[in-house]
Amino acid sequence: MKFAPLVGCVCLFRFLAKYPGLWMHRIKNLLVGLVWETLRTSLWFLPSLLLIVAIVLALSLVTIDASIDHNGLREALPRVFGAGAEGSREMLSAIATSMITVAGVAFSITIVALSLASSQYTSRILRNFMRDRANQTVLGTFVGIYVYCLIVLRTVRSGDSPFVPSLAVLVAVLLAIVGIGCFIFFIHHIAASIQAESIIKSAADETRQAIDRLFPAEIGHGHHHNEEVGELLERQIVAWQRVACRCSGFIQSIDGETLMRIAVEQKTVVRVVPMVGSFVVQGTDLLLIAQDTGVSDEVSDALNDVFTIGHQRTLLQDAGFGIRQIVDVALKALSSGINDTTTAVTCVHYLCMLMTQLASRQFESPYRFKEGELRVIAHGVTFAGLLEGAFDQIRQNASGNVAVLIAMLQAIETIGSQVDAIDRREALKRQVCKIANQARSSVVDPMDLERIEVVLRNVA
Repeated sequence: MKFAPLVGCVCLFRFLAKYPGLWMHRIKNLLVGLVWETLRTSLWFLPSLLLIVAIVLALSLVTIDASIDHNGLREALPRVFGAGAEGSREMLSAIATSMITVAGVAFSITIVALSLASSQYTSRILRNFMRDRANQTVLGTFVGIYVYCLIVLRTVRSGDSPFVPSLAVLVAVLLAIVGIGCFIFFIHHIAASIQAESIIKSAADETRQAIDRLFPAEIGHGHHHNEEVGELLERQIVAWQRVACRCSGFIQSIDGETLMRIAVEQKTVVRVVPMVGSFVVQGTDLLLIAQDTGVSDEVSDALNDVFTIGHQRTLLQDAGFGIRQIVDVALKALSSGINDTTTAVTCVHYLCMLMTQLASRQFESPYRFKEGELRVIAHGVTFAGLLEGAFDQIRQNASGNVAVLIAMLQAIETIGSQVDAIDRREALKRQVCKIANQARSSVVDPMDLERIEVVLRNVA
């Protein structure tokens, strides 16, 4: 057992030597992708940075104060730099006490807003509140001013060798004024951010950015290998070896470059079983490899490391998660306990915006080739799948709700104006048929049903 660490180091060295690009890409993905996503959605990262800035500022100003002539400053500006040791202590103590009190109030307001948003809308939009830079900056400002005053306060001396850092004390007063302004802004910002329209727009804006990042190419402008050739080559493969998942959770990202590199090095075809955003269970199939013999532990570990699995979905490679957030808000609004039709209609409008954006985007082919050879098969999201995710559950929960049903039909009409592909138009037609069946079976009033029939004829 005493040689176990040495054996582990040797195995690690062999692994890194065999796959030199793998660990570099993994480190890059962790640092740039998910780690940054985790940091920016936390309430501690930005406040911690501001806290460090406050400490550096306090120490720097005290050092500058130790090297300047305070008598000249007091004579030139007595009302600004004329405070003595006792007055400076009292002022710094008052500012520090006030700031830590205001910080406590701000934290309490934030927790109340998070609880309200979770109960009124959905818990999945809480991360939008937590990643709000304004909230993080205000909280960090309060804590930073408090720490700044504490550091400056301990340098104030009276007695035989008095020392009053007049410049640092003046900056503390200015920071207190800044803190008051931040608190006023914070109250306004919280009041505005918990409104339904603000929450839905925030989720929609992040999803729109994810769509631009994940589906940048317009239809007709992206170069893709023939899917018919890929399907034919896939059917010719007779032996698949399974690679089991090492842990349970949501697939947050897949390192496609590393996956392609491993497939080329192994001279085989790798098929990804689940999609990004799917929940996988430990021990179930994660990948399939086209080869006759079993997969070695070394290759299995390398392939598992291509996947980043966590306890929740993210927008890093999963645009469907943004749509899921808006759908959840709509479902909560349509529930019998809330019954907020206006919020549900607003959600449909923003879903229409996102699906209209997706209507003209090129989705990546599931068949990935390298130097003319099929290497990776990864079935991702499709326009039809995202369309169903956006409208199916809302339609199922909008039984008899004329306003929501009409809003969905109008949304599909808007999306259809941007769609030329036959398969996408067929997906829209299926949604229209589903909504029509739902309306005819659930709307009782003949006049309301006639309004829906008019919209149906316009959509057709």
